[in-house]
Amino acid sequence: MTNSDQLISYIAPGAPATRRPAAGNEPFLRPEIGFTPTWYRQHLDINFGERFHTDPAYRRDCVVKMRAELKRRFPGTQIGGIDQPDTPLDLLTGTYGACTVAAIYGVPIVYTDDNWPNCAHEYLTDEQLAHLEPPDLDRNPHFAQLMEQVEWIAAREGRVEGFINWQGVLNNAQRLRGEQLLMDMLDAPDKAQHLFACVCETMLQGLRRLPERQRASGVDRRFVTVSNCLVNLISPKVYRELLRPFDQKLASVYGSIGIHNCAWNATPYLEAYAEVPGVSYIDMGIKSDLVRAKAMFPTARRALMYTPMDAASKTLPEIEADFARIAHQYAPCDVVIADLEAGTPDARVAELVELCKQLSAQSQLA
Repeated sequence: MTNSDQLISYIAPGAPATRRPAAGNEPFLRPEIGFTPTWYRQHLDINFGERFHTDPAYRRDCVVKMRAELKRRFPGTQIGGIDQPDTPLDLLTGTYGACTVAAIYGVPIVYTDDNWPNCAHEYLTDEQLAHLEPPDLDRNPHFAQLMEQVEWIAAREGRVEGFINWQGVLNNAQRLRGEQLLMDMLDAPDKAQHLFACVCETMLQGLRRLPERQRASGVDRRFVTVSNCLVNLISPKVYRELLRPFDQKLASVYGSIGIHNCAWNATPYLEAYAEVPGVSYIDMGIKSDLVRAKAMFPTARRALMYTPMDAASKTLPEIEADFARIAHQYAPCDVVIADLEAGTPDARVAELVELCKQLSAQSQLA
């Protein structure tokens, strides 16, 4: 796998983190920095409620404002993709937050003016789960609404850039079943597997149909990314037996997969992840065994999820020590600092970017 076959972290303005193809010339230590909707709302007249996610014209106006604010505050950086041209704009990434699959299954989306959308806590009963089948996307109201927006974007921008966050099988299943899913995996694994199979099939349909329309607009994206944010709630054994087969199935769609673990300790799951074909990206928290991860995934673009709490509250010498360790044990890699909250000083953001720049320069001299 060459560098251009890798995936890197990507945080569009006002959107949760996702992944995108690497250019192949990424720096040794590449910062990817993002802010919460609250951060943007404190500076701009933007409402992140339902209209932001259902009206692409309004979302476009908001994206233009957010990009302008990032350029004003952080000139010369790549934050929010502001180093990329203003046309065509990415108007897809962040739409519906992480709720798309749950919404396809009829779970109501709960919108708020200063945060990403969430899913209503309306969970499948045992009887509903027993009769659950993957929805037909050709007749699904939510997917139809999404594709209407895609057509608007294609007409306005010429190209449908960006990504829907399809999440991962475990994350989506939890949104449909709630905490009972954890009990199902232990006491009734057949129930859990049925739910996983339905969710996986829905993801597969979406991961084929939306990119097909994007390719018709000239945007060819052939990879899958999964979010395993809840993996630390289950044992490595349960992941291997119940969930890894679905990650392997998703990976086989395009032969390239990115695996997101949030800032958790991914060490117990590394061996199982190594059995997933085509890992082009993997991320984890700083408490993970970074040396082992680098050895096990030498051709993937690795990423370190540095928490916004550490970025905002640690002293600069403490952050310098963390970043030096990351550079020594794990790089070349991304350092992802997502979800920076309102009140985070611009000066701290500049320090994070500069520190990555300095360590990347030092790597070239070594």
